[in-house]
Amino acid sequence: MKLLADNDVYKITVDFLRQHGHDVATAKELGLNKASDKELLEKAKVMDRLFITRDKDFGMLVFLKKELCSGVIYLKITPSTINEVHDELHKILEKYTEKDLQTTFCVTEPRRYRIRHIDE
Repeated sequence: MKLLADNDVYKITVDFLRQHGHDVATAKELGLNKASDKELLEKAKVMDRLFITRDKDFGMLVFLKKELCSGVIYLKITPSTINEVHDELHKILEKYTEKDLQTTFCVTEPRRYRIRHIDE
């Protein structure tokens, strides 16, 4: 799966994803440290990557402001819940295809996840 990781995604999460064979580009690696949230969503769309973040404000951008994106995975993760959230994230990325997730906003948290279609 191709992903663009926001600046706030833990390095351990990026490493976890890469260890499981996912193609992860980070905002930092792309020189997008100071990019706005809108610019990050646009970059993910142009690069045809799902966007992964810890910033809950992306829900507002996607649902209220209708910003175009190629799918968002929002991680409700803290240092104490890393393993549980990683387990759920792994389940999602095994169960769904990249195409399935391109039109969704997925909230991933310890022991559960919720997927909402963006056009709802």
